[in-house]
This record gives sequence, C-alpha cells and structure tokens, in this order.
Amino acid sequence: MSFIPYLNFDGTCAEAMQFYADLFGATEVQIMRYTDAPESEGLPPSDRVMYAHIMLGDACLMASDWPPGMEAPPMASVSVNHPVADPETGQRLFDALAEGGTITMPFEKTFFSESFGMVTDRFGTSWMIGVLTD
Repeated sequence: MSFIPYLNFDGTCAEAMQFYADLFGATEVQIMRYTDAPESEGLPPSDRVMYAHIMLGDACLMASDWPPGMEAPPMASVSVNHPVADPETGQRLFDALAEGGTITMPFEKTFFSESFGMVTDRFGTSWMIGVLTD
C-alpha cells in the first residue's frame, strides 16, 4: 500500500501539472476536464480540470481543480516531499519551484541532509526538496 498526494487548485491545475511534468521529467501526463465527461454524467460544463495525474516511474502525483462554484481554500499544512540524489539536482528543482513562489527555508546544508529546502510555488503547493543521505 502507498499514499499518493492529491493536490487541489482553483483553476490552475492544468498549468501546474504541466509545469511539474516538465520540471520533474514525468513519464506520463493525463489531464481530464469537466468538458471531457459525457453529458449524461450531469457535471457542470467547465474547462476546469476534473482529474489529472503525472507519473515519474512508479511514483504518481494527482490533482484537480475545485469544481465550478465551490470555494477553493488555499493549500496549507501539507507539503510534497521530493528526495533527490545530489545537491545540484535539488538546487535546480528548488530554484524552478521558487520562481514566483515563496521560500520558506533556503536550499542549503543542514544537520540532517547535504542540502534541503522548503518552498511554496506560484500555484500554492508547498514542497520539501532534500538530498537523500545513506
């Protein structure tokens, strides 16, 4: 059994998921909008994302936009942790996520990792990027 992060956005899901797919080198991207559903489902006609996922090997990140007309509270108190093999890869990912976002903790050496940082990207997703240590 595993846990799969599921992110919720307020109309920016497609843009965010494509950004993450490009940044992390996703092997699969699926984006399904409410307008893709059959009319018989009775879903609201909207270009918002009803379901999306990206795959990185066996790892999956899922997301959607809040349904039309529903209040979309900002994401809070949860971060997506993404371990990396080396500081250079981590710094590259961290810098891309920080562009237009907010750095919570700079990407730097810590007592528990060769490099680690925390950032909230421009879509409101909080990330923890850190070098795995053996």
